[in-house]
Amino acid sequence: MSDRALLAGYVENWWSAVGDFVALLEELGPDDWATPTDLAGWDVKAVASHTAHLESILAGGPEESADIGEPAHVTGPMGQFTEIGVVTRRDRDPASIIEEIRKATGARYAALTAAPPEDPDAPADGLFGLIGWNQRTLLRNRPLDVWMHEQDIRRAVGRPGGLDTPGAQHTADYLVEAFGFVVGKRVAPPAGTTAVLAVEGSAPIAVQVGDDGRAQRLAVVPDESTVSLAMDRESFIVLAGGRRAAPPGAVRISGEKELGERIVARLATTP
Repeated sequence: MSDRALLAGYVENWWSAVGDFVALLEELGPDDWATPTDLAGWDVKAVASHTAHLESILAGGPEESADIGEPAHVTGPMGQFTEIGVVTRRDRDPASIIEEIRKATGARYAALTAAPPEDPDAPADGLFGLIGWNQRTLLRNRPLDVWMHEQDIRRAVGRPGGLDTPGAQHTADYLVEAFGFVVGKRVAPPAGTTAVLAVEGSAPIAVQVGDDGRAQRLAVVPDESTVSLAMDRESFIVLAGGRRAAPPGAVRISGEKELGERIVARLATTP
């Protein structure tokens, strides 16, 4: 696949995720917007406001500033930045936030399709480039971010769905790729350890820990491994996204159970 086709695929996945996100917001009732989500300190309106903030900046809107105070759930510079969009939209009504997302994403999609990005290693736009992101990282992360927040809202308001969309597939496959990092860096089992992750709807992945402590992906999933984890997509998403524990029995561990439990406890790779 060419670089241009790769980036174009990310753009289309993002655009599909945006459509699903906006459609969900339009279904919400007045009381839904104040419902707490799995994200500490954020209700449904805060999640939508954060999304509107990022998409507006990416579409060329002005950078925003606000006194966010010292909320307990903000623990670092990135959290301080994302909180700005929540604070600046606190007095806005939901309809205006939905419209802002629709207009900002529509303008950005039009720009990206009129002049498709071609170099994945080129610096990302605006502040994302300033923090060291390239176009590949930015465009690959946007569908993940939008879809994850759609799911945050769905769980909060009790409207399950959206697990078989392009955004869902993109996000699950993306997060599965971090399995080697989780096993080798986070869990650090002995050299020679082999681990398999099978998430429903995604290709299974197998890794083996080398003498250097790194877990390298194996070309073929072995018939036998030190430990194997299997789960449905939603259970994997809430674990890998650091949202909440999976339902009891949702994660099936074969092989060394204690090692499997340690891997599950450290699966979170995105805030």
